[in-house]
Amino acid sequence: MKKIVAAACCALALICSMQVAMAQDTSYALINARLFNGVDNKIFENITVFVVDGKIERVSGAEEPISPELIVIDLEHNFLLPGLIDVHTHINSLDQAARALASGVTTVRTASVPAYQDVALRELVRSGQLAGPDVVAAGVYVTPDLGETVLADPRLSAIDGRVDTDDELRLVVDVNADRGVDVIKTRGTERAGLPDTDPRKQVYSQRQLRVIVDAAARHGLPVMVHAHGDEGARAAVLAGARSIEHGTYLTSATLELMKERGTWFVPTYVTMDEMNEEQYDHVLRLRGRHMVPQLESVIREAEMLGVRIATGADNYYDNESINRISIEIEELVRMGLSTFEALQAATVNSAELLQLQDTTGRIAAGYEADMILVPANPLTNVEALQDVLMVMSNGQVALKRIPFGY
Repeated sequence: MKKIVAAACCALALICSMQVAMAQDTSYALINARLFNGVDNKIFENITVFVVDGKIERVSGAEEPISPELIVIDLEHNFLLPGLIDVHTHINSLDQAARALASGVTTVRTASVPAYQDVALRELVRSGQLAGPDVVAAGVYVTPDLGETVLADPRLSAIDGRVDTDDELRLVVDVNADRGVDVIKTRGTERAGLPDTDPRKQVYSQRQLRVIVDAAARHGLPVMVHAHGDEGARAAVLAGARSIEHGTYLTSATLELMKERGTWFVPTYVTMDEMNEEQYDHVLRLRGRHMVPQLESVIREAEMLGVRIATGADNYYDNESINRISIEIEELVRMGLSTFEALQAATVNSAELLQLQDTTGRIAAGYEADMILVPANPLTNVEALQDVLMVMSNGQVALKRIPFGY
């Protein structure tokens, strides 16, 4: 209990700092940086990054006078890199957002929440009341059984029973769009994380998934699809999904189809691996014994075939789980990606999946000032991502641990 209270207090403190940081526009000169810009497979030495009005004004490797209007932060030759991106979360509260930001995640895509809390969080960040993370909101799940989610909007009460018919599928998409979401989340198969569901079992046909994709397209929204089993995943790819989430049992044929069609793969390995931990039901622990190595095999093949991979931790950033994008990056390296490729998966590549490649995911002039600082070279010591020294989100300092001395 003491640990939970302490964690809650830390989260509250970070929330307060996030709110204070956004109280006024501040411009910075970040000096003495060692820079990984997200694009080049190298570290640039003795860099100064100028941040004005929430964006990177320029990146300089030359000594130059600094305007007295800028706040100077000496990065003490630590390593600056783009903020990490988590493209599969279920963040729905202020303290969860704070924990994500403290871990170095400056942009998230939600993968459904109970009642549009993600849309509200997105607007708080956009309006300057929170430093971040920026939120790409999915709203509520387009899934056969809405459960308590039926309370998210009165219009959903028109659905009597399961969400199966074309009109019902379109209704949930339309309600989401009307509530201002950025992406639609639906499913191709049942869940892995419940003992009474079968993760291979397909729940929507290719035709039904196409109804969802077409309804979303009318609102200009992409579709992300939860799918462990190959049948449901392949149906989603053929229906036009932008990304397949999890993909545990993807076959070579489906991976090749994803490569051909440009469908993204978000494996969320860290959350699958968590099923092996003792707090889980024995059915789930036994399930994890075969699902986790199977998913690893799929990730390795996807990388070999050139399927685009983005990083998602699939968690709530709550007090219980340590699933983090930094750990997902470590696992991708262990599975054969170079450290550079794994870092790009969590930055420039994930930004491209979210169609934010022109605004975030790299450190370059004109981009949002979403950056993190770590104590060692992330290209050679990926574990340094676990020790975030500073977080800047949208040009505001949300976390700053240096200097350690007076």
